Amino acid sequence: MKTVIKHICQLSLVATCVSASFSVMAEKIAITGAQIYTMSAAGIIENGTVLIDNGKIQQVLDNKRVPSGYREIDASGKVITPGFVGALTSLGLEEVSLSAGVVDARVEPHAVSSVGAAYDVQYAINKDSSLIPITRVEGFTSAVTGISRTDQLFEGQGAVISLNNELSSTLKARAYVHVDVGNSGMHANGESRAALWVALNQSLDEAIFASTHDLSPSQGWEGMISRADAKALIPVIKGETPLLVTAHRAGDILQALDIQSRYSDVKLVLVAATEGWRVAAQIAEANVPVILNPENNLPGDFDQLGSTMENAGRLHKAGVKVAIGMETHNIRLAAQHAGNAVANGLPHNAGLASLTSNVASIFGVDEIGSLAPGKRADLVVWSGDPLEVTEAAELVMIEGEEIPMTSRQIQLRDRYLKRSTDKPVGYFR
Repeated sequence: MKTVIKHICQLSLVATCVSASFSVMAEKIAITGAQIYTMSAAGIIENGTVLIDNGKIQQVLDNKRVPSGYREIDASGKVITPGFVGALTSLGLEEVSLSAGVVDARVEPHAVSSVGAAYDVQYAINKDSSLIPITRVEGFTSAVTGISRTDQLFEGQGAVISLNNELSSTLKARAYVHVDVGNSGMHANGESRAALWVALNQSLDEAIFASTHDLSPSQGWEGMISRADAKALIPVIKGETPLLVTAHRAGDILQALDIQSRYSDVKLVLVAATEGWRVAAQIAEANVPVILNPENNLPGDFDQLGSTMENAGRLHKAGVKVAIGMETHNIRLAAQHAGNAVANGLPHNAGLASLTSNVASIFGVDEIGSLAPGKRADLVVWSGDPLEVTEAAELVMIEGEEIPMTSRQIQLRDRYLKRSTDKPVGYFR
């Protein structure tokens, strides 16, 4: 039952609400006539039909057919994809700059954590953020969100969230732990890789030790990391939670790959990998996926001298699984970035996978990222190729529910598009 409906039910409108909830969740929908990018083994289906029942994908058919009892949405000439997944964002943690008070995407050092691994964003996510509708109307139905700065070694634990209208909609809590070993990560860690890497190895070693010991307050603990940090890192060293490592220059990337040599169970994910193309063979051999910003084309720092917009295409060609994300609340621009990656060598289907199935695979959230029976009915109907900036999302569904195609930006546009000139603009709402 949807959260909003649940609250209304508490106001004694029980019978009406049960009926409304049933009609939303139990509705059977057939979206017909579109070119469907399933991002599954079914591949691309021309003039196909997506059948939705009770918020789930029931079938994806290779013909235009509407079974009895289904409401048809005619998408002839359109394109259907899974809802896009923001690969690395701060959605729900950040609002309009200078206007929102506390920004939960930034954490000041706290006594509970000595290295930052313990911080957990699932407690900070604000689904009322105006940035979420702005992102949804661009075709994103879920996102991976996390802390952008802690001034400590780790940048906490991130989560995977749905961008639906529910106030509580975490798909996966503690979905990853993040560390930055590039130049920006040096500032809070001795201003040198000579200190940062020793601290990182020490943290993982202590997590291994802690995994076989009692971490209760009644027992002594004299490690560099806190008890809370140890509890957050134990799933990392066991391979249950991915370790995201931001690294730009080739040397840092190779050092990051060595983590899997020293800690064989660690599930490593590279972030940025700006010079990844230089060591693409090693990344592929280690079977490590990459989350990158394919727009990097100029050296923004001395650890990014090898920047090129062909990075994504070259990594893919070498056999690396590529996702596209920008560590920002403006993840809605990722589709444009994927299009630019395609223009610079990344195959088109890989560009779509970088926004859908690859992201779901990296974070182990199987119910999203593709269109197949039993999956969540998170999908988008596009006017045309979603990687072209001239095309747009025309219908967005999350769990089979049509999302209002409006946002604060759209409302502001409409407010001032046509207004009376006989009064100041402040009089019009």
